[in-house]
Amino acid sequence: MSEPIAHPARKAALGFIFVTALMDVLSLGLMIPVLPSLVKEMAGGQTDAAAQWTAAFGMVWGTMQFFCSPILGMMSDRFGRRPVILISIFGLGIDYIFMALAPTLWWLFVGRIIHGATAASFSAAGAYIADVTPEKGRAKAFGLIGAAWSVGFIAGPALGGLLGKIDLHLPFWVAAAMALLNWLYGLLVLPESLPPEKRIARFDWSKANPVGSLKLLGSHPDLPRLGVVSFLMQLAHNAYPSVFVLYTGYRYGWDTAQIGLLMMLSGILGVIVQALLIGPIVDRLKERGAVIVGLVCFVVSFAVFAFAPNGWIFASGLAVSAFAALIQPGLMGMMTKRVGPSEQGQLQGANSAIMGLTAIIGPALYGLSLAFAVRHEQTLHLPGLPLVIAGLLALGGLMVILNTRRARPLAVGEPGLDPAR
Repeated sequence: MSEPIAHPARKAALGFIFVTALMDVLSLGLMIPVLPSLVKEMAGGQTDAAAQWTAAFGMVWGTMQFFCSPILGMMSDRFGRRPVILISIFGLGIDYIFMALAPTLWWLFVGRIIHGATAASFSAAGAYIADVTPEKGRAKAFGLIGAAWSVGFIAGPALGGLLGKIDLHLPFWVAAAMALLNWLYGLLVLPESLPPEKRIARFDWSKANPVGSLKLLGSHPDLPRLGVVSFLMQLAHNAYPSVFVLYTGYRYGWDTAQIGLLMMLSGILGVIVQALLIGPIVDRLKERGAVIVGLVCFVVSFAVFAFAPNGWIFASGLAVSAFAALIQPGLMGMMTKRVGPSEQGQLQGANSAIMGLTAIIGPALYGLSLAFAVRHEQTLHLPGLPLVIAGLLALGGLMVILNTRRARPLAVGEPGLDPAR
């Protein structure tokens, strides 16, 4: 069976995906330090009320992604990766325009609904990478998306924090412009990665839903365990967008500019890990070992964040948390080996459904626990309660991966393998 894309085109395609992902993250990073502050301003300046509203926004976004991402995942298997990526990026741009224009908190819901319904750029990009890279190099290639996240978070949050000091709505206009330029770039430049002969023959609605999509994870004995690890890891990670800004503002008195600079530091550390260390670590420890190291660092960093008595110690935890970047590439490398080419979109749809589910649960879990901790600060003395919960979830993921065998490619005829492979 010939490769779908020749080696030079493969390198070019990965470059296109990196730039597309980078632009996507830059636009996202612009608004991260600002959105909680905008919500807090619209909520009357109360931290506990802002935490509850932020939780509600995250839940409506996650609900839309939970139900829509399996549809987009199967669409990418049926019609190709490129149109799904373009739909997602365009939805992101429209979302930011709604947030820039929003006169009330309720308007923000409209933008969150639009983006949640189309949020598949990274899952489609994951399927794209699986299309154009051999199994042995997938974990390293998946680190490319992680590197895009880190590079985007070097400049995005810092710029967003500075723009937010001028006007809280300005970062959203800049983010919308970047997302729509990204869409135009993809429209003109991004090639398709899934040739027609590798696509599924028809769109199956019985699989294009959260239940049907998640059933794919039961197609191989190891996939359910890896799905549980993915769920626990993503639910733990959801603590960052849910309460990071409100928590550090409340506990250490940081403003949007300081938070943006801290996120920039986090991005720099992430780039160092992803650009220089993921490849050697995966080569030496294999994908499962990389996931274990990443989860151990995840647990330790949440303990530092939760109990740090001052901002300097909190910031030191970023050096440890940077190694959590090993988790996702390792997991994706393990999971993509267990399904065939025409199921990569469904697999990424299932992973996006997991992400959507955690985005439903996470904002409520962390936002409400932060609100509870703030209201009971005099008796509880634990404003880092949400981060304690996140650390325990990461610890649960570590226990599961320790009881999961190493990844191996499927033999022909095993469940979950594309018959054309």
